[in-house]
Order: sequence, then C-alpha cells, then structure tokens
Amino acid sequence: MAGRRNAVTALELPSNWPVPNVAVSILHGGSAVGRAGDPHHRFRLASISKPISAWAALIAVEEGIVALDTPIGQPGCTLRHLLAHAGGYPFEGVEPIARPERTRIYSNAGYQLLADELARRAEMPFADYLAAAVFEPLGMSRTDLVGSPAHGVHSCASDLQAFVQEIMRPTLLDPATRDEAIRPQFPSLSGIVPGVGRFERCPWGLGFELRGEKQPHWTGRHNVASTYGHFGGAGTMLWVDPDADLAVIALTDREFGPWALEAWPQFSDAVLAEFGGATP
Repeated sequence: MAGRRNAVTALELPSNWPVPNVAVSILHGGSAVGRAGDPHHRFRLASISKPISAWAALIAVEEGIVALDTPIGQPGCTLRHLLAHAGGYPFEGVEPIARPERTRIYSNAGYQLLADELARRAEMPFADYLAAAVFEPLGMSRTDLVGSPAHGVHSCASDLQAFVQEIMRPTLLDPATRDEAIRPQFPSLSGIVPGVGRFERCPWGLGFELRGEKQPHWTGRHNVASTYGHFGGAGTMLWVDPDADLAVIALTDREFGPWALEAWPQFSDAVLAEFGGATP
C-alpha cells in the first residue's frame, strides 16, 4: 500500500505542469508500473526521434546493410560519428563546420545524412525501413515518421513505452549492440546540450545522450551518470537509469524551456525515490 501511495504521489506531479496535454509512463524492470494522462494521445516527439532512428540504424548494422565504421559525409566521418554528434556537422546544413571527432556538435543534419545513406543501401525510404525494423515488430501502430529522422516522429505514450521496454530488454538487437549504444562514444569531447548548457565533457552514446556529470541537467539530481535517454524541443523526454532499472516517459505539447528544467528533474527524483530508493 505504501508503494501505491508513493506512485500516486509521483504521478500527480505532471498534472501541475503548465502544459495543455501530458502523458506519462513509469517502467521498472522493463514493465509499466504507473501511468498518467491519455496513453493514446499523439505528440510530436521532436528529438526523441533520434534514438528511435538510431535503433533502426543499429538494426541495419546487425543486418549487414551498413557498419558503424562506414564512411558517410566528409572525410573521416562515419556512421558512428554521426550517431554520436561527432561528425563535425552543424545543427542544420550540409556543410561541415569542424573535422570529425573534434567537438560534440548537436546535429540534425548528421541524422539526415545517415538516414539518406541507409535508405540508399537498403533501397527503400528511411521512413519505410524504420517502420519495418522498429515500429511494426514492437506493435507501435500509432507511430510514424513525417519528415526528418532527427525530429519527425509522432507517437503516443503507449507506443513509446514499447520502445523503452525494447531498449531496456532488447529483442530486435543483440544486447551487446545495445550496450555499445549506451556507452560513451568519443568521451573526451566537449559540447552543448541545446537549451541546457555547455559542458567540458559532454558524453553521448549512439543516439542517446548520457547524463554523465552534467549540471544542471534535465534528468534528476539522483540519476546516475550512466543514465541515458533524450529530450525533445516539443516538450518531450525519456530516460533510463540502469542502476535503478527504472525508466520514465513524459510527453507534452509545450515547447521545452525553463518550465521543463524545473519540472522534469523534480519528477525524476520523485520517481527515483519511490521506486529506486534514492533520497528525495
């Protein structure tokens, strides 16, 4: 009964967020343990699209369509670089602004480059490959990609829960590939997390931002450094804390801003306290 009261306490927090609509899901051990809001309401995921697109790219790696060391873009740039925002490409635009592996430049353009290369090699549009490789086998029937692989996925909390269950307990990928995706890539790079700040060490995996020692951050104060996930500029976020075996999905339709940097860490810490034993 105490656990139930605690769960309700955590799930009450999003109802006070200054947003038109919100849908939340909490997972523990790969299973849903709490929800709030309409799980079928569709939201634009914005940059949460990146780890989803990255998952498809990693499936393509396992299928032999492409490799992590496949050259894509400017000399010295590979699929691995693009997935980890280390390819030297700007936020938008086809012309590189740095050499690969020099700095962490958060880049929508890099994801378009890798999606175009995968589409060429698979001989099908990237959106079709993404649907066949990820959405259909996971039963994500209310999810689709409209436009950019960096920010064009639209989905709902129930479908995104299926994706988070997949990254926590992989079925479409070998667990070793998932482990590589959440391991720091080019760990010494500095860079900016848009809307959050510049960090001397800005760790990133393959499609996933890693919390590391960033402060401030959009996850909780008590999330471990190996926590991985992503947020979107449309007011969406998800994280997985591997130590606590906990995950959180929060989808809204208010643009990311100061409200989120206040609300999301508070909510995250409440979830960690109730399900992971962290001190509030």
